[in-house]
Amino acid sequence: MQKFLLSCLSLFFVCALAAQPIQRTTPEKAGLDSQKLSRVDAIIQESIDNKEIPGAVVAIVRHGSLAYIKAYGNKSVYPTVEPMTENTVFDMASVSKPVGTAISIMQLVERGYLRLSDPVSMYIPNFHPWVDPETGRKVEIRIIDLLTHSSGLPSYITATLLTKRYGSPNPQALIDSIATSRRDFRPTTKFQYSCLNFITLQNVLQNITGEKLCDYTQKNVFDVLGMKHTTYNPTGEILALCAPTEKQPDGSVLLGKVHDPLALLLNDGNSGNAGVFSCAEDLALLAAALMNGGAYNGKRILSPLTVETMTRVPQEIKSLGRCLGWDNYSSYSSNNGNLFDPERTYGHTGYTGTSIVIDPVSQTAVILLAHRVHPHDEGSVTRLRGLVANAVAGAVTEK
Repeated sequence: MQKFLLSCLSLFFVCALAAQPIQRTTPEKAGLDSQKLSRVDAIIQESIDNKEIPGAVVAIVRHGSLAYIKAYGNKSVYPTVEPMTENTVFDMASVSKPVGTAISIMQLVERGYLRLSDPVSMYIPNFHPWVDPETGRKVEIRIIDLLTHSSGLPSYITATLLTKRYGSPNPQALIDSIATSRRDFRPTTKFQYSCLNFITLQNVLQNITGEKLCDYTQKNVFDVLGMKHTTYNPTGEILALCAPTEKQPDGSVLLGKVHDPLALLLNDGNSGNAGVFSCAEDLALLAAALMNGGAYNGKRILSPLTVETMTRVPQEIKSLGRCLGWDNYSSYSSNNGNLFDPERTYGHTGYTGTSIVIDPVSQTAVILLAHRVHPHDEGSVTRLRGLVANAVAGAVTEK
């Protein structure tokens, strides 16, 4: 019994350490001009006034500390009006790709379970290669091709058609459809953003580990760093903090259910392309860990060399501008703004209105969480993201 109690006590202290929040500081101590940062407030308020978004939360990280966090507007405008709070949990949409799937895949790489150059067919046996229409030559799609969106897989598959044919949910039917779908071009020759790349990565991870992606990532990434309000398929306290997204035909709103159709209808919330729910402070903690070589508060999720590899555009696709799970300078990178490092800065956006930008050179991260799809899928945040990034970069007083 004594050994059992000591073991429980030890586990308690380990969990307590893992749950430590990100260190907070003032903008001035972090090398930011508070007066210039106030421009962020004005930019977001203008977007709310223009009805582009109902509300938002912004968090700014500098040199490993949370230097700024603020909530704006409303968390809900339908069916009731509720003010936004700093701890509001958002449907991260495609920000789930790097935050959940890619980091988990890179853990498998550094632990010796797979190589970036491995063909996908090693882990999904019926996964078709690209076939040259003129010569019939086959070229395998590799793990790195999926991570950089250079695989040639189609951008998407219509969820309603698959649901009608196979029922809902049906994860196996989804990956079987992806495995045998058309290939649009030879791998590494073009960039085509595709949710199917990351649903495939989800299945690679699950076939290697024998665990669902949601369970693996929760245990090996979110819980390790102490991201207390980050999960897939939120329940309980996290669900109560969630911002609603789109109004449904029956008059209800999606709340704590992933907005993406493939993730919702086929994968039941456990999906490589979408499904993570998180808040600004948790993402600030993750950004701080990545800027610190993969660790924070003594808790490590990736090695420094893995972080460096993950956030660097591979030489063979240098012109495409995508690194391993993140975006550096592709046509999708407008959220990075114009002032952060043009090559080293990496980030990602989500369809619902979320985004994260990390500049490892100036040690600055900008998290902008909005839900432009509430209550209708009509809002826009494309310009807003770049304006906020520029205002933050312009407030930096020292590197």
